[in-house]
Amino acid sequence: DMVAAVALYRPGPLQSGMVDDFINRKHKRTPIVYEVPQLKGILENTYGVMVYQEQVMEIAKVLAGYTPGDADVLRKAMGKKSAEEMVIQRNKFLEGAKKNKIDQKKAEKIYDLMAKFAGYGFNKSHSAAYALISFQTAYLKAHYNVEFMAALLGSDMGNTDQVVKYINECKDTGIAVDPPDVNESSMEFMVSGNRIRFALAAVKNVGGSAIQEILAEREKDGKFTSLLEFLSRIDSRKVNKKVIESLIKCGALDFTKEKRAQLMAELDPTMEAAQSLQRDKEAGQSSLFDAFGGGSKPSASPSINAPRVSEWSDKELLSYEKETLGFYLSSHPLAGHKRELDLYAVHIESLVEKNNEDEVTIGGVITAVKEIMTKKGDRMAFVTIEDLTGSVEAVIFSDLYKKVRDLVTSDHALLVSGKLDKEEEAVKLIASDIIPIEEAGTADNKLKARNTHIHAPVEGLTGEKLTELKKIIQENPGNSQVILRLVYPDNGSVIIGVNDGLRMSPLEPVVTRIKELIDGAEIEII
Repeated sequence: DMVAAVALYRPGPLQSGMVDDFINRKHKRTPIVYEVPQLKGILENTYGVMVYQEQVMEIAKVLAGYTPGDADVLRKAMGKKSAEEMVIQRNKFLEGAKKNKIDQKKAEKIYDLMAKFAGYGFNKSHSAAYALISFQTAYLKAHYNVEFMAALLGSDMGNTDQVVKYINECKDTGIAVDPPDVNESSMEFMVSGNRIRFALAAVKNVGGSAIQEILAEREKDGKFTSLLEFLSRIDSRKVNKKVIESLIKCGALDFTKEKRAQLMAELDPTMEAAQSLQRDKEAGQSSLFDAFGGGSKPSASPSINAPRVSEWSDKELLSYEKETLGFYLSSHPLAGHKRELDLYAVHIESLVEKNNEDEVTIGGVITAVKEIMTKKGDRMAFVTIEDLTGSVEAVIFSDLYKKVRDLVTSDHALLVSGKLDKEEEAVKLIASDIIPIEEAGTADNKLKARNTHIHAPVEGLTGEKLTELKKIIQENPGNSQVILRLVYPDNGSVIIGVNDGLRMSPLEPVVTRIKELIDGAEIEII
């Protein structure tokens, strides 16, 4: 089944209808008919459907007496759809079938079927190899999910969109991904229980030689205890200031218990103090305590003259994480807008599954803006929009850009509507409207919202509560159709209120009020 699925789950077979035919025959909804008895032995394991190129070649050998070499020529001709060669092969096939006493009308029909399916056929040996890998990785994912996800993260370390996708899957399946830490991280993504520790090699500006120096020193003399001790133990020629700044910004030095902004403020004087300690050590100087086993760790902390500073804002912290890791790890600017995203937007990662020119709305933050001048002298822009699942480029033409330029160049979370452009290799969005995500809940916006399903247990549900529920909905107008589902103790349900025309904005405060009003109520956006 997996071998067949690999061969069938491709654009050609899916669009041709042969996948539906295969499924219906497998489940005995459609009878399997063979034009001639000889086909049964060749096509029986795929329910009479020509799925593999090898089947086409085998039919040519059995019915028309082709040699293996001739059958391969036929396969290539059918794959390339060479009209001239197809005429030659057709005559050859029919002549061979005639010698084998195959009815000519049936032979013609079989050849036409071969020509049709060969264009979609897949090499069975390749399909079997891919299916074996699929089986092995499915087993690993099922039984060693944490290790499997760590390996996936490591395999696509340089592809930000893929790393974001895998980290989101980790979150969805309850696997914590901890930030990088010079005391805990390794070169690669590492597993600890049901957690994954972020790889030092995935931190921007931190090269292999710097990581090897840090790991070797940690192995030699144990974990680091402070910024000064860290700097005094490592070789500053391999772990330079730029590397340390990246480690601070991504959180890899949070073990010091100092705020990241404070670590950055103390960096220059601490580096000077550390270099002074290293010079003293090289000159053979040591303290009294060193003589009693203090080792290479600094025994006395030189005074660090740096002012106390406030921690960076949440926005700055996330911005530095994005700068050094390529994405937001500890949180995301969209984290507080899940309800609006569920209600109005589709995930960016799902855009590849949609059709060219489909109308969609996505929610995200602008991470890059490229402004250009049109031939008419107007400004337009190409922007990169990122949500919790990935990123996509959007084109904002001049008419819209005049209205939303300030919005686009701000740090607002936005809802962007438009039409998909899938003509080129990468998916693009041609923007038609852009609004702040906070405005999504207003009754007069034009966004198409999903329905709000309120699942209300009938036990304890009174007329007074239903009246209060209606009042809450009316006090929070929006454009999401309300569907009330009364749930009975046996889990049976009855839908009411669809025809009342009640529409609401089901944001978090409203949902909380409804759940407080009706015990056991669940709110679902579909």
